[in-house]
Amino acid sequence: MSSCIVIGKVVEMKDCGEPHAERRARRGLLARAPEGRISTLLPETGDRSAFTRLRPPEIGSVMVRGRAGATGAPFNLGEMTVIRCALRLGCGTVGHAWLMGRRKPCAEAAAPTDALMQTGVAGYIRSAVPDPLKKERAELRLARAENASATKVDFFAMAPGED
Repeated sequence: MSSCIVIGKVVEMKDCGEPHAERRARRGLLARAPEGRISTLLPETGDRSAFTRLRPPEIGSVMVRGRAGATGAPFNLGEMTVIRCALRLGCGTVGHAWLMGRRKPCAEAAAPTDALMQTGVAGYIRSAVPDPLKKERAELRLARAENASATKVDFFAMAPGED
């Protein structure tokens, strides 16, 4: 195991055995975060010079594909603007961020969060960034569901002759 200096103390890196699904879900959560929210949640992580930019935030586009009825032949739906960013911590851990749109500050905040979640301070970072984002997203879904259920109309059929 190697060590890394993060948040003013030496921590040991996690083994690389982190399940891909957990990281994928976390990166998806970071990608869907409201603009500027990650930056406000991310605690001060020490000296910014400890981060080496492997890929500064770059804006590009990706082709979005679709399927008719979710089972038909795939077709090109159109292009979507995305931004990507990659950085390396002083200990060698690499963090990536891919987000929809042109939000450079959000990508610059999501990439270090991804990198720090692979170090020994993952529990601290998890409680500071992904957990609040997950809670806010669940609250938003609940509010939307309650709003939609308020407009629900129950239809029923009456048999002939019943009044």
